[in-house]
Amino acid sequence: MPTWARVCALFGVMVFGSNVLGQVAPATQPAGPLAELPASAESKIMGVTVYEGTALVTRQVQVKEGKGLVELVVGPLPPQTIDSSLFTESSDGIRVLTTRYRTRAVAEDTRAEVRSREEQIHKLTDKNQELAKQLEVIGQDIGLLTKLENFTAATLQQLTDKGQLNADNTIKLANYMMERRAADGQQQVTVQQETAANQEQIQFLQRQISELAAGTSRTEREAVIVVDKSNAAAGQVRLNYLVNGATWQPQYKLRSAGEKDPVQVEYLGSVSQQSGEDWSDVELVLSTATPRLNAAPPDLLALEITVVPPGQNQAAMPEINKMDAYRRGRGLRQQAAQEFVQNRGEAANGSLNTAAAAEQFGDLLAREDASGENPQAEKDGPSVSYHLATRMTVPSRNDQQLVEVARIELAPDYFYKTVPVLSPHVYRLAELTNRTQYVLLPGEATMYVGTDFVGRTRLPLVAIGEKFTAGFGVDPQIQVDRELVSKTRSIQGGNQVQTYQYRLRISSYKQSPVNLQVWDRLPHGQNEAVAVELVSTTPALSQDAEYLRVDRPKNLLRWDLTIKPDESSAATATIDYEFKLQYDRNLAIGDLQPAKR
Repeated sequence: MPTWARVCALFGVMVFGSNVLGQVAPATQPAGPLAELPASAESKIMGVTVYEGTALVTRQVQVKEGKGLVELVVGPLPPQTIDSSLFTESSDGIRVLTTRYRTRAVAEDTRAEVRSREEQIHKLTDKNQELAKQLEVIGQDIGLLTKLENFTAATLQQLTDKGQLNADNTIKLANYMMERRAADGQQQVTVQQETAANQEQIQFLQRQISELAAGTSRTEREAVIVVDKSNAAAGQVRLNYLVNGATWQPQYKLRSAGEKDPVQVEYLGSVSQQSGEDWSDVELVLSTATPRLNAAPPDLLALEITVVPPGQNQAAMPEINKMDAYRRGRGLRQQAAQEFVQNRGEAANGSLNTAAAAEQFGDLLAREDASGENPQAEKDGPSVSYHLATRMTVPSRNDQQLVEVARIELAPDYFYKTVPVLSPHVYRLAELTNRTQYVLLPGEATMYVGTDFVGRTRLPLVAIGEKFTAGFGVDPQIQVDRELVSKTRSIQGGNQVQTYQYRLRISSYKQSPVNLQVWDRLPHGQNEAVAVELVSTTPALSQDAEYLRVDRPKNLLRWDLTIKPDESSAATATIDYEFKLQYDRNLAIGDLQPAKR
């Protein structure tokens, strides 16, 4: 029985009727059916080639039986599709006439994952409307109880004054009111909590839709292919298109085991794709090339020289160094690649010629970079492609996904290296030769010894057959310290002579002989004002040909030692060397700074 009816019944009052509090409006029906569109042709993504920043997607499109002209509608295409990049490959008995890209507005996103979330949002919104109406009714009930309290207080006062108070009915009414207040309060809290939980879920679903739709949730993209069939049998064509929002980077895991065991290299690709469509069970190719859709080479334009007229202030002209010129050329080449993809051949040709002009200016007229950087180092590396052995699934999402390019083993030549002037630690390294069929691209490598993580390093570009060195962390079983033994200062003629003696001590607790490289350095004078001479060293410096050619002229010192184990105590080795500085007695050495790389 409603609250008001039960209260009035206690006082013997009849309820003659009631008013309708509210009514939820029926859902609005659409004004009419949408215009029917031709059904999409059945298609499936078969292969994807991922470049740096883009990906080439290949779909296999089914062509039904019948002869003559057939129009195939392939869709939906992802939001990141580059509209000028579509092309179709024909097959036996099927000739492709045209391939065009079109967009059309839709009432709702046609992708299943988006529609599912939108339906959940609609249901949660409807539920919140119902809960809001329940809160309104509960509020009216609480207001009614408040009015009833006021009415009851006045009535009880009158009955008390007349001596007609019925104690049983009064207690029943009080109990009822307390029960109703408790029930309404609990129901109000429950409805509010459910509303808040629904609103949080709505916001979460909206964020997911935003990630999936990328701001284009009401536009459908399609490819329209017109083919001419010369036979009646069903067939297939291959639709290709480029998408933005995809890239990849090489990553490595290198594991070292025993001294004679091979180094295991896991060659991985970190793929990031937010194109708007999932790549399910596809043949994946990772490529370092730049996708080009131009069939003809660019035209070479004449290179004109601009001169400064007499009297013009040449100092006001910007001075460009060689490195800046090459960077500008690199940016223009990247711009040209995008223009080729957008079918803007004339603009791309101009960008390439301007890029080459910037690089030629760097070679011929720009000043050399004082930092000593090599502009050639910023040129693109080799164009290689890796066809993954197994079919892969790469969904469209924000986070990066790792795929395995290859798993290989390389024979190591282990040695140890220490640079005590920089660090007291001794590092274990392996010289490896890339005897695989893969070019190892520059990338981050995670290093392990057995199952133990020992650190990270940056792997350089390694061609097939090329040697490289990989570090496997600190070995605490070998220790080194560096000590300044003595220093003296004297005057010889008009020059100051400063003499220094250093000692390096190495202790090995290894159970087998180790080959150790020890590095140190002397000051390196930029001119003849300061003479630096290595007076003596025991043992002698390394006789490695590359070291003598590249590093020794810079006053970098290297010793190659073999430290054998000592059963009674730690195996030790000592390096002693002496050098002197000689410069004019009227000069003073201001500072010591490392050279720029």
